[in-house]
Amino acid sequence: MEGAPDACEGKTMPEPKRPFVVRSKLWVEDADGGVVFGLGRYRILEAIDRCGSLQAAAKDLKMSYRAVWMRVRVSERRIGRQLVVREGKGSRLTDFAEDLMKQFRRLQSVVEAESDEVFDTLFSGRLEGD
Repeated sequence: MEGAPDACEGKTMPEPKRPFVVRSKLWVEDADGGVVFGLGRYRILEAIDRCGSLQAAAKDLKMSYRAVWMRVRVSERRIGRQLVVREGKGSRLTDFAEDLMKQFRRLQSVVEAESDEVFDTLFSGRLEGD
């Protein structure tokens, strides 16, 4: 809920800001502790999809081509599945990569919602000087 409508003008009034919020980073590791997928890899795939090539994605992300290429290749090796395929002079995401991104977004949403709920339960009123 964004805010309650203002009866006088029909506009919504913003909800008061919460004084404290919980934040966390989420990533997937393999059994050896190597990063398989996380927000950084997600952003790389998103840029490749949007820009149509690794080179353009690297430029968009202000990263070197090699850094982008290596992160994609390392994730592919650790997962055992291809994420990006060459197409003409560019690249495109595989169906698997698109599904991985969708599931990562879902996982992130669930973790954020659950974290907010647990934080509210455990810390409600404890950090506000009550």
